[in-house]
Amino acid sequence: MQESYSSLKDFLDTKADQYNRPSFVERDPISIPHRFSQKQDIELMGFWSAVLAWGHRSVILKKATELVELMDGTPYDFIRNHGESDLKRFLNFKHRTFNATDALYFLHFFRHYYQEHDSLEDAFLSSPSDIPPVNVIGTPAILQTVEASLIAFHDRFCGLTDFFPERTRKHIATPARNSSCKRLLMFLRWMVRHDNRGVDFGLWTRLHSSQLVIPIDVHVNRVARQLKLLTRPQTDWKAALELTETLRQFDPLDPVRYDFALFGLGVEGEM
Repeated sequence: MQESYSSLKDFLDTKADQYNRPSFVERDPISIPHRFSQKQDIELMGFWSAVLAWGHRSVILKKATELVELMDGTPYDFIRNHGESDLKRFLNFKHRTFNATDALYFLHFFRHYYQEHDSLEDAFLSSPSDIPPVNVIGTPAILQTVEASLIAFHDRFCGLTDFFPERTRKHIATPARNSSCKRLLMFLRWMVRHDNRGVDFGLWTRLHSSQLVIPIDVHVNRVARQLKLLTRPQTDWKAALELTETLRQFDPLDPVRYDFALFGLGVEGEM
């Protein structure tokens, strides 16, 4: 049993190292925020690229690039300074079920939010008392903190009631509805993890890598099940917690780094 555990850990460690490098993500949505250096630009395009991240990666990159161009190549400046006439250019934007109504509300929320906050990180913190010390590893409180963060963000994002279009809610997942929250968890990985490998940004400091939950996309889901890392039949929030707890046995400080291994194995066709 111990030999099997060690072999699987060594295999996943090797694959995580293989895929956790900039050359692997050149065709990945994270390449969009990597075009920027200002924190707010990275947050904005990281968030928007993650929300749009379903379908073929080439189409995702095309649509995210289109958004950058619609914001004159300077997302944060556009969010703060655009006029009403500038919004007309978004009326034809569409990606799958994401349409102009959603885009216009995103712009409205971001403008309202950044008038009061310097970083989008604040929107994911339910309150300072909810953040446990980083040396508390592997306890239910850590997973509950991420759950609380995602619920708090959902409620804030959908909370501008005078302007919020109900159809936009489907683009912002929440554990309260038992969603796997794949896209938001991917965005949190980008913003929180910091390992000097040049992929994840590590811009945020009030959440810790040990608190993250793994995003389960179709590739991670398939490979995790083949490796018997995930047994829950449904692919939902509870499945994300189960897989994260399994991976926490290999690395309690940074279980989500194995996202690189599982995703890479799947998308590259190794499994």
